[in-house]
Amino acid sequence: MVFESYLTGLVVCGGIIVAIGAQNAYVLSQAIRREHHWWSAGLCMTSDILLFTLGMFGVSAALMAMPEALDVLRWLGVGFLGLLAGQAFYRVLKGRASLAAGEARRSTVKGVILTTLAVTLLNPQVYLDTLLLIPAVGAQQSDPATFVAGASSASVLWFGALAWAGSRLAPWLARPAAWRVIDGVIGLMMTAIAIQLAAGGL
Repeated sequence: MVFESYLTGLVVCGGIIVAIGAQNAYVLSQAIRREHHWWSAGLCMTSDILLFTLGMFGVSAALMAMPEALDVLRWLGVGFLGLLAGQAFYRVLKGRASLAAGEARRSTVKGVILTTLAVTLLNPQVYLDTLLLIPAVGAQQSDPATFVAGASSASVLWFGALAWAGSRLAPWLARPAAWRVIDGVIGLMMTAIAIQLAAGGL
């Protein structure tokens, strides 16, 4: 049961993290240009871990006092997952702009940190994810702490992969066709999770 909670956190939050386009596009663009991309990726990881923890245990405490709120959160989560899936499938049809590795003016470490904080903390979707969707799924797990550990692992793995592989695979990752494949996988994952959550929880 503990491993199941960890795996649920890894899969659910992994799909959510990949779906947040602003963070991914910025970290990937920095990796393609090899400009302080580990600073950007590390800050995204740290922000996610803090927000996952605060959202999970803060909302879980409230749910203990109001158990009936769990159903409300569950259906709001289903709706939000459906929205994420719809957006992902729309991006598959529309496509994303390419991420060029052109010779632009180089960014400073301070500039990269401030921009990363902006694309992370000024994105309303981040708060919907951490305060609504993640607690809705995590509160149903047998071990919420392990669920958060799985969610945190997803963030570390994903942003670490973007920072490490982004510069090595720049010619392939910069193509809009690559993001069509990624968005298609995101859409399928979000749809499957929404169906399972609607059926009674993961």
